[in-house]
Amino acid sequence: MTSPQDAWDTAYHQLELQLDGGKFDTWVRDARFLRYEDGQFVIGVRNGFSRDMLQHRLYRNVARVLSDAWGQSAAIRFEIYSLGGTASATDDSDLPLFQVLNEMQAASTEMFRVEPLPETSMADRVVPQAYAPLSESELNPRHTFDRFVVGGSNRLAYEALQAVVEAPGRNYNPVFVYGGVGVGKTHLLHAAAHICRKAGKRVIYVPSEAFTNDLVNALRTRTTAMLRDKYRSVDVLIVDDVQFLAGKESTQEEFFHTFNVLHAAGKQVILASDRPPRDLTALEDRLRSRFSGGLVTDISPLELETRMAIVKMWQLEQHIRLSDPVVQMIAECAASARELEGAFNMIAARVRLSHQPMTADAAARILHRLETPRNHVRTVTMADILNAVAETFSVPVDEITGKGRTSRVSLARQVVMLLARELTELSLVQVGDYLGGRQHSTIIAGIQKMSQLLAEDADLSALMDDTRRRLL
Repeated sequence: MTSPQDAWDTAYHQLELQLDGGKFDTWVRDARFLRYEDGQFVIGVRNGFSRDMLQHRLYRNVARVLSDAWGQSAAIRFEIYSLGGTASATDDSDLPLFQVLNEMQAASTEMFRVEPLPETSMADRVVPQAYAPLSESELNPRHTFDRFVVGGSNRLAYEALQAVVEAPGRNYNPVFVYGGVGVGKTHLLHAAAHICRKAGKRVIYVPSEAFTNDLVNALRTRTTAMLRDKYRSVDVLIVDDVQFLAGKESTQEEFFHTFNVLHAAGKQVILASDRPPRDLTALEDRLRSRFSGGLVTDISPLELETRMAIVKMWQLEQHIRLSDPVVQMIAECAASARELEGAFNMIAARVRLSHQPMTADAAARILHRLETPRNHVRTVTMADILNAVAETFSVPVDEITGKGRTSRVSLARQVVMLLARELTELSLVQVGDYLGGRQHSTIIAGIQKMSQLLAEDADLSALMDDTRRRLL
């Protein structure tokens, strides 16, 4: 059985890989395992500033990694330790803030650039506010403006976001983008976030569920002030799937005030939903009114020409040659970008495995299963997917949703991730919740890994097809 010390050592090295260098060096590098008592890992840190940051800002990251290493849910308590490695009787948080910051400067000059302070009056010792770095929102590196195919259905939204990133907070504020599933809303939001970050802006991209989770955690840990500092100190706030704020009164209240603070300060707000503000009847009127106060633009279902252009872009990126009839056939069998990607991946996998050109007849046979009329396709739930994958891959559902990381369990879990993306309208955050509370960055990585494996393994692709057929 893994000892607490070994579990912490494993988690420590995982955190070094997962966190950016500045964040790890400043908050985690000096952390030490002290003891395991009362069902808690007691982790020593050098000062109260680090303790508060780990307890309130990074707790979820550390607990998740430590739980994976421990093999079960891990609770953590952070204590200040002395150079000898034991808990210190002196809490460094009682020191003047400028002394704490000067000590931390040696660990991370990137995060706090504080010059040594002379022995002068206390008024001269006031340190300008130094924001802790925002946790990195998970942005898909492939979702850029360069890879967004523009057509009649999405041109206005594309041009609006292009104008916004040129001068955030000036041209249109807020921007509200709406449209159905798989039309490219999230792609545009990620692209805008990429550009703003490259320009040095403080940006948060967050699905509305993640905003709710942050608020719930802040209320539980009594850190709402830190939550407000996080969201109200940005230059650009981007919130996806705002329709899921419906029914969450506390979340709507907090978001309402956050919106007002940012808007009044001339900071940019970008929102996305599956319907226009006027149709979000489950939201408070004051929110819908503010959402409608800037530029509201829609993305219509992708027309055939746009879908064909997307397929041609993918084949160039993956170095696959497809004839125009096959490209059109793929574009005709799918209405959304997600469905289109699934159809393309099926064809691409066969081309790679057979090392032969794809004929129109062969493509028609492969895509035939996708041509079932939509009104005859039953609704697929996560329970359906979990049960089907468990049966196909002989892995119990509780292991798929649990903490296990064996290759057999991980493979089944990644299959669930990909099928959930293809066959349901759940967000990545919701899929992560069904899979034991995993972050949506983990879901993205799993989907990408499974797509790669399907392109390389014909047997696995066949199992996937069988599972998909049972669900449809």
